[in-house]
Amino acid sequence: MAEAAAPESTATEVPGLETQRREIEGLVRDQELRAGHSWYLLEKRWFTQWKEYVAAGDQNSSSFPGQIDNTELFQDLESHRLKDQLVEDEDFILVPAEAWHKLQAWYGTVSEQPALERKVVELPNTLKVEIYPVEIFLCLHSNMENTVTAQISRVDTIDAIQKEMRRLFEVPPSAETRLWMKSSDTSCERLRNTHLSALEACLGPGMTLIIETRNTDGTWPSSRPQITRNSLDEQDLYQGQPGVCGLTNLGNTCFMNSALQCLSNTPPLTEYFLCSLYLEELNFTNPLGMKGEIAEAYADLIKQMWSGRHCSVAPRIFKTKVGHFASQFLGYQQHDSQELLSFLLDGLHEDLNRVKNKEYIELRDAEERPDQEVAEEAWRNHQRRNDSVIVDTLHGLFKSTLVCPQCGMVSVTFDPFCYLSVPLPVSKERVMEVFFVSLDPAAKPVQHRLLVPKAGKVSDLCTALSRQTSVPANQMVVADVFNHRFYKIYQNDEALVCILDRDDIFVYELSSGSLDEDGEEVVLALYLRERSHYRDYSTGSGSYSTSLFGHPLLISVARGQCGREQLYQAFLQRLARYVRPPDPSEEEEEVDEEDRQEEDLYNMQTNGFSEDDEETEEAEQPGPSNRERGEGSESEENQSDKPAEPGDPELQSAPSNSEAEQGSSGEESPSQGAGGDADSQQPMKSPRSEEDGPPTDGTPPIESQAKRKRRPRKRKKPLFTIQAVNANATTERGLGEEGSGFSFNSQPYVAIDWDPEMKKKYYNEAEAEKFIKHKSMEFALKQMTVKLQQCIELFTTVETLEEENPWYCPTCKKHQLATKKLDLWSLPEVLIIHLKRFSYTKYSREKLDTIVEFPIRDLDFSGYLLPKRGKEGEPPSRYDLIAVSNHYGGLRDGHYTSFARNKDNGQWYYFDDSKVSYATEDQIMTSAAYVLFYQRQDKIRQPALPKPPTSAANPGEPADEVTSCAKEESDRGASSPSMETD
Repeated sequence: MAEAAAPESTATEVPGLETQRREIEGLVRDQELRAGHSWYLLEKRWFTQWKEYVAAGDQNSSSFPGQIDNTELFQDLESHRLKDQLVEDEDFILVPAEAWHKLQAWYGTVSEQPALERKVVELPNTLKVEIYPVEIFLCLHSNMENTVTAQISRVDTIDAIQKEMRRLFEVPPSAETRLWMKSSDTSCERLRNTHLSALEACLGPGMTLIIETRNTDGTWPSSRPQITRNSLDEQDLYQGQPGVCGLTNLGNTCFMNSALQCLSNTPPLTEYFLCSLYLEELNFTNPLGMKGEIAEAYADLIKQMWSGRHCSVAPRIFKTKVGHFASQFLGYQQHDSQELLSFLLDGLHEDLNRVKNKEYIELRDAEERPDQEVAEEAWRNHQRRNDSVIVDTLHGLFKSTLVCPQCGMVSVTFDPFCYLSVPLPVSKERVMEVFFVSLDPAAKPVQHRLLVPKAGKVSDLCTALSRQTSVPANQMVVADVFNHRFYKIYQNDEALVCILDRDDIFVYELSSGSLDEDGEEVVLALYLRERSHYRDYSTGSGSYSTSLFGHPLLISVARGQCGREQLYQAFLQRLARYVRPPDPSEEEEEVDEEDRQEEDLYNMQTNGFSEDDEETEEAEQPGPSNRERGEGSESEENQSDKPAEPGDPELQSAPSNSEAEQGSSGEESPSQGAGGDADSQQPMKSPRSEEDGPPTDGTPPIESQAKRKRRPRKRKKPLFTIQAVNANATTERGLGEEGSGFSFNSQPYVAIDWDPEMKKKYYNEAEAEKFIKHKSMEFALKQMTVKLQQCIELFTTVETLEEENPWYCPTCKKHQLATKKLDLWSLPEVLIIHLKRFSYTKYSREKLDTIVEFPIRDLDFSGYLLPKRGKEGEPPSRYDLIAVSNHYGGLRDGHYTSFARNKDNGQWYYFDDSKVSYATEDQIMTSAAYVLFYQRQDKIRQPALPKPPTSAANPGEPADEVTSCAKEESDRGASSPSMETD
């Protein structure tokens, strides 16, 4: 945008007229248009007179043109704006820059008249000198009413325009600025890539460029406030330690907050962003990157957190950007902090990659070359495609050795890494908690804690339980109870990995544990159902809808004793602990079913209701009719699959100690059978039960038949009726009359249906839910403890590749399960160590709560790095801890926090979303430690500030909060919905 300075004219520099003519005409004739080059406008009349002057060859000629004068080209002499619609070769001619400077040196220009420099612009399929520049308006974001008119070339870069605006509006050199392009009253677009030209950025005539300066608190005036305070005055008043800033939980975003706090307290990265070094390295064209948007969003967040003006920041814009480029992080589901960290580091690297055009590099194997040579080649090749602050700070190199088990072929490569994922030693045993249901009807269920082989079978679980109960293992059947029904009944040879820790496992003692279809006894699966008060006529059959309740049972009965009355007595005896049989004086009578059917069909009034509603709503008896069988008429709220959403209150497992103790009330326990303890009986909640839905209220259709009345026969009313069902407790067929039995082609399931009034009167729900804790529940198993060095040794141990991930052997020409060994070659300045606590296999998932003992200082890697020959000046291999990401909870839910050391004062802090507390070094090592951040000792800068005074805290508990956000939290709650910490 600045005018080119003309060389001073001196008399001695003026050549002869013939030389002038030859030089200028040669330059005008031979100079080609090139994009970005400058050409100059000369008034046609002056240039024509000059040509006559030099052609005459007389320096004293009257045709002497005098000083260069472009007055006829200007619309006015104050603004020096060109007249509209000037025509080349009629009003002006164009001369290249070299010719202009010669003419200006020989003849000079009229006083205060600017040179009319114009740039060559590249248009589609052509090059053209830009006669009329783009006229735009410039303004400050803080004063958009007052604009300044400016003329720019279409080839001027946005960066050059921004520098001119900074000069024009006197923006301090230390201030960070950015530009917005306003093309209409409502449309505003951010100009991110300042290396683009005005033409490439589509900056056209009449548009407005707005320059804004970053606030002292790290925010931008144009952005929606990201802080949780509402008053700008309060922001200015608050001044805290930079970096000691919480992050608001936006809804299950603690995983993101934890990772961000660790990265925020990584000194070399944070200083890079705070010093705005990223602005010159933003890569907007990298197809693997995110157009610089992730880097900018992260920089904005870091500058807010380190401004010292906020005790908490809401990272909404950052989360939106992450979700935009990584759809797995969209929404508000719980995620893994290490997965977010991996995505973020890769995104920052590609957004800041100094390599603009990545060349193709064919990788070579070692081919028996020295390790030193192969490693240096691998690192050079890596940097030819990857060169950023992330590589400078976080990338190391390890050696990978693969050996073919068939031909012995050895493949050696050196590969870069950004973090180390180290395995934890895994125990071969597993702790399982089960409920044992004794054959004794009077015995309450007993909760046991068992130690079983992790790779064992269901029979191993029964054997372990047999040692605690003295009940033979072959008389036990193991089942997963879900939603008041059997989700699965296990066979003894099934693997224990099929059973998850969250499953509610019940083990039933049977007189015969065999599930063999040909045995003398059959094992019935018994469900408890409650009928609604009203029949459901919407299905056309008029049967009752039912809902499951209580705990199912497994009962052995003799094959010859499966008649209706025999089963009724067997079930009544089995439920004796919490079902009270009626006294003879309480026994109720009911209408015979056949008579009641006739009453339902004929005894109708014109309004559609029976004269005696109470009689028609009594419990129906099973029988041979279609309506009694309920074929296709069940309106139950049952589902066959387990819900998968974490945190659902309807998926609670067996009660915890605190829940269970509420129902003990000091009541003496009856005989418990083998293995039971009588001093801890407790109420047992229905495991993972769903809330029963409302009954379906149906009304019988209006009949046009004449009313008939009969005197129905009466008989004793049972407490419940028996119905054959499928595994989902849906009725399939009636039981049959007195002597009829079941067909035992598969596992028989039976439901006993309770009338609501009978259930209320004779079923003791509180007693049914009670259980006892075995003494094994009182002893917590000793937590496994390992050293971080053991995990690193495991990382470098030889392993055989899995079948899902074989290696292609170039010698054998096929995939092989090769052995693989990783060795550390070089380590970065900041080393991230990911502890692989989450184990996912084809059959199981688990989280390891092993305590890993990791050093706060002097983590020495000298024993793990491969030796290098003839290499002088190797960096030291001792590291100090600077941050830890923690995970509390299990596989399906949990909470993330972090510990971090502030780079400026050396104080440790505990970050729990928006809350920040002082921490001491003895609190940092816990079983929750998940991702560790270490910095090499020679790069650690001594704190510039003294440590702040902190109040004492108990070991394992964070100290007092650093800042009080009570006002801030109340302000936020008034304007936005409260988000619970996950």
